[in-house]
Amino acid sequence: MIAPLTTKGAQRLRGELEELKSVKRPAVIAAIAEARAHGDLKENAEYHAAREQQGFIEGRIQELEFVLSHCQLIDVASLNAGTRVVFGATVELADCDSGDEVTYQIVGDLEADIKQGLISISSPLARALIGKHEGDTVTIQAPAGARDFDIVAVRYEG
Repeated sequence: MIAPLTTKGAQRLRGELEELKSVKRPAVIAAIAEARAHGDLKENAEYHAAREQQGFIEGRIQELEFVLSHCQLIDVASLNAGTRVVFGATVELADCDSGDEVTYQIVGDLEADIKQGLISISSPLARALIGKHEGDTVTIQAPAGARDFDIVAVRYEG
């Protein structure tokens, strides 16, 4: 399956990939070489930790290269969906009970980061919002029970 990815998210992933290849990979290779120099590898915790770290880095590099070569890039700024919520939309929501407002952008699975207000297209919240319009009310099934939100605004910004 081809995963959707915003152009901004793709830039962020390319930056992470570049840092892994040019900074972290050489650093872990140097750490392995230094640990090897300490002698017996069977009981060398530094060596085993560095090798494990190398495995994580190589795995992440492979994952990022695969995603970036198999994704469908979507330029959010060029979308013209009006007030309808689609992938890439930035949606302002108001909690019907408390009046609290939150803003989320609907993005691909790999670029989701709730701390930055980026929610995955496959999340329950995003699935509830897709296809709705500015002014609609949506009900979200949260762990604490159902919550209603009004869609205050829908924007498409790159």
